[in-house]
Amino acid sequence: MVNVLVDADGCPVVDLTIDIAKQFNLKVTLLCDTAHYMQREGAETVMVSKGADAVDFVLVNKVKKGDIVVTQDYGLAAMVLAKQGFAIDQNGRWFTPENIDQLLDSRHISKKIRQAGGRTKGPRKRQREDNEKFEIHFKRICEHALKQ
Repeated sequence: MVNVLVDADGCPVVDLTIDIAKQFNLKVTLLCDTAHYMQREGAETVMVSKGADAVDFVLVNKVKKGDIVVTQDYGLAAMVLAKQGFAIDQNGRWFTPENIDQLLDSRHISKKIRQAGGRTKGPRKRQREDNEKFEIHFKRICEHALKQ
């Protein structure tokens, strides 16, 4: 059975994820910390104590081979891939063994720039097209995971 796990803290596509997962009869689990607690019909919620990466560690311990994880965290995505799960971000980008190293490298470089007092460009404001792109790619990843 394929499960969908959502790194729900600050995730803008929680409701969309649940709606699409229902179409594929997939169970959805939302993982959030006490500062971001949420509950949605059609999903189980797992609340984790507040702390750096607390949700990430609980989520990665729950993920099984073939599960789908929705996250914008590159580090978490890398751990999901190591467990042979599928990972996708809120904009519909699939994390893959082919792109994860480059993404982790760019995150590291940006962190170094900020630590040195420099500035990096933040994310742009979310557009309706971002949801449409997520919907298309999330449906594809659901189909792909179910075929495995």
